Formats: sequence, C-alpha cells, structure tokens
Amino acid sequence: MTDFDDRLNVSWWALRIGLGVGPIITGIDKYFNKLTDWGMYLSPMATKVVPVSATTFMHIVGVVEIVAGLIVLSRWTKVGSYLVTFWLLGIAANLLTTGMFYDLAIRDVEIALGGFALSQLTAARERKATVREETASDKKDHLRVNLNGDVQGGTLKGAKPPVPDTATSS
Repeated sequence: MTDFDDRLNVSWWALRIGLGVGPIITGIDKYFNKLTDWGMYLSPMATKVVPVSATTFMHIVGVVEIVAGLIVLSRWTKVGSYLVTFWLLGIAANLLTTGMFYDLAIRDVEIALGGFALSQLTAARERKATVREETASDKKDHLRVNLNGDVQGGTLKGAKPPVPDTATSS
C-alpha cells in the first residue's frame, strides 16, 4: 500500500482505541478482580517459575497492561501495538498450558492479529504523513521569492526570470 486511504482512519481509530483502552481497563482490574478472578487464568507452570505469589504477579501483569495501553494511545502507537500483540500471544501461550481456556487462547490470538493490523496501518499512516511533509517541503524549496520579488530556484507561472544588470556606471 503506497498511499494511505483516508477511509482507513476509521479502522485505525477503532483498533487504536480498542487496543489502548482494553489493556488499561483489564490492567486496572488486576487489582480489583471485578471483571473476573484473574489468578485462575495463571498457568500452574507459571506459578512454579515466578518467584512471587500469583496475586503479586497479576499486579505486575496489570502494570504492564496499563503501560502497553498508554503506549498504544500515545504517539508511539506502532510500538505499543507490537507490544500488545506479543503480550497477547504470551497470554495465549499461558492459557494453553493451563490445559483449559482454549477458547480464550484463540480469542487472544485473534486480538493479537488486530494489534498487528494496527501496527501495519500505523506504519502506512506514518509513511503518508512523511510523504506529505516531504512534498510540502519540496514545493517550498522549489520556489523561493526574495523580498525584492526576484524568483530564486524556480519560476513563477507567467513570470520572466530576472535579467542581470549589464549596464556599468562610469
């Protein structure tokens, strides 16, 4: 895609808001367990490996999710969307090792694909913005008119190039 279609902005915004706000909400809920009991999704393998309690680990997970969501909503959307993508793939791997929650693992992989799509849309959007800036800069540089009205570096339509003064004074 060489040119970002302005109609894709709706998709970009939907993904950006969803993948930004969602992790913030779930990250905050890691401290309150109102949406669900997050500890039940932690794999027994993970509880053996992590040197902290399941609750403390889920609090750390919450901080990571909040930070990832904020990065998606910031000017670093592309980086944040990659972070959310890999984070969700890690969560899916954790869910698979529980021996249950396969449906949630698949859902997280699908959401991770949305994160990847957001990163690609953001890259295309940034590329278009860069091209616009370069085009505007090229147009500015192509034609410079000094305060005397002399054209430098190009010509105005219908304007004659300046004639050098050949008369010499004696």
